[in-house]
Amino acid sequence: MKSILFHSPVLIISCLFLASTLSATDHDKDKKAANKTAATSVASGESATASDSPKILPLDQVKAGMRGVAYTVFEGTTPEPMQVEVLGVLKNMNGPKSDMILIRLHGQKVEYTGVVAGMSGSPVYIDGKLMGALAFRIGTFSKEPIAGVTPIEEMLEINELDKSVPAQSVFTPVPSERKTEPVKSAVSGGDFSTAAGLTQLASYMTPIAAPLVFNGFSEETIKRFMPQFAAAGVMPVMGAGSSSTALQPEPIEPGSSVGIVLVRGDMDISATCTVTYIDPQRLLACGHPLMQSGRVDMPMTKSTVLATLPSPLNAFKIAMTTETVGSFLQDRHTGVMGKFGAEAHMVPVKLTLHGARSKEFHYEVLNSPKLTPVALTATIYNALQSLNETGEDVSYRLAGSIAVQGFPAVQLQDMFAPSDDMPTAATLAISLAERFGRIYDNSYQTPEINSINLDVDLIPERRWAKLESARADVTEARPGDDVVVEAALRPYRGEQIVRQIKVHVPPSTPKGTLRILVSDADTLEKTRHESPAFIRKFDLNSTIASLNKERSNQRLYVSLLQSNPQAIVEDKVMPGLPLSVMNVMDGMRGTQDMVVTGESAVDESSTPLDFVVSGSQVITLTIK
Repeated sequence: MKSILFHSPVLIISCLFLASTLSATDHDKDKKAANKTAATSVASGESATASDSPKILPLDQVKAGMRGVAYTVFEGTTPEPMQVEVLGVLKNMNGPKSDMILIRLHGQKVEYTGVVAGMSGSPVYIDGKLMGALAFRIGTFSKEPIAGVTPIEEMLEINELDKSVPAQSVFTPVPSERKTEPVKSAVSGGDFSTAAGLTQLASYMTPIAAPLVFNGFSEETIKRFMPQFAAAGVMPVMGAGSSSTALQPEPIEPGSSVGIVLVRGDMDISATCTVTYIDPQRLLACGHPLMQSGRVDMPMTKSTVLATLPSPLNAFKIAMTTETVGSFLQDRHTGVMGKFGAEAHMVPVKLTLHGARSKEFHYEVLNSPKLTPVALTATIYNALQSLNETGEDVSYRLAGSIAVQGFPAVQLQDMFAPSDDMPTAATLAISLAERFGRIYDNSYQTPEINSINLDVDLIPERRWAKLESARADVTEARPGDDVVVEAALRPYRGEQIVRQIKVHVPPSTPKGTLRILVSDADTLEKTRHESPAFIRKFDLNSTIASLNKERSNQRLYVSLLQSNPQAIVEDKVMPGLPLSVMNVMDGMRGTQDMVVTGESAVDESSTPLDFVVSGSQVITLTIK
């Protein structure tokens, strides 16, 4: 029969059109009667109760052969029906005690496009009862629109985790025992309750991705940072679309496209999926996690689908996010939950680039420990790469601050020059994200970032200088003496630079050998175990203090190192501790409270250079 249909396009189109017309009419009535009241009440601001929620179909009542309808937006804002045929229930397919309903979709549009990214969350109804959300597809090159459905019972568990609204407003279905009899699937006629059948099918089932839309980003930026977004938990399915703040009069209803915002402003990053369920205060969408971060805080918007792009490799909805209607608060195993009217806390960023012409970028990034550093890195790199002055020989001078509520601002002062490892813009962006991440990933306190302000000067040359030689004006000194160190540096394709730096030998310095380290900032911090690689996790105040004490890479440092142990406790350095004190503090060694080094820095001086400094040398001085 299948071969006849494949070779008879007129017959198949006629049959599909007739079946779609007759069945869609009946199911449309059921769906509208069950769901439209709650959606309309939410959009109009009217009060509604749990009785407005749709009736659900418990999983133990789902049987192979059942037929129903699913809704999704193919174009515009109006959900369109797709006919559904239940193939079976796959036990534990989505994890222990987490089942999946296998269905086949019918309809002219879905059979042409297949199961596309952005379709996840599409509600599925049987006899007017909500069965679940379209959430999984089989493989990449599937020739049939076969999909997996997350049962609505499991999605409604997300509501129980949300304490932002009164519990009585949450619609909770009556629990029922699930039957475990084998279920036959129409996919191959096999018994998918067996281990072999499940293993065979599980290797093909993947979540229907929520396509990421990068608006205002270059293709090079997207390719460079896609792995980082993937590592943070966002499935890297590239989509197309745009962002707008225009009002969208059409109400959100089950089957509507909904936007999840990661970045908004002069650059936008957003994902889209489909609404599954709505009650007066919340909605459930996607049917699978975006990142499974638990509690989140991301703007929730309406969305217009401009077109649905069919492709065997990467089919997706081309969507545009519009007006903000609330905030997504939960990102869980079986879907995401958004609250109407809630306002997401975003981190405002002001980035000013000074080149031949100055440019200002204003945007906001989401508030997430996993994704904010990645989003910040990508946006800064993208802005730098967008300038005409950008090239292989461009250096950057960074100044700025990160404002944290209730704490001193984190001051930023650095220079970045081209290297063979990666583009200079990427080095700058990653360095900034690393500092931001240390603030954000705090084990003791939750930081509230008020703003990020950055000023970057573009310098059309390679501004780095390497230390060639260093010597002291004396080879012997007494405690209390001043010693002058002369250092010679060689800039890239430039004349030698000579600097003289005075250091003071402390009066308490014992007789013997004293080492003088002449170096760049990175070498000094590694020598003294103060670099990020050695930093322990402290409270927020100590972390910010430590960041503000970090040395600048555009200065040359001269340090006097004594062969006495030094302790670093949180952000405080205690050089030259007596042995008796070290014995008392011995219990703290190797913990997050204290790091001990074999040498103490008894004096430190530096000189500024408008170059990225690299290299180090050690001078030996005899103390009489």
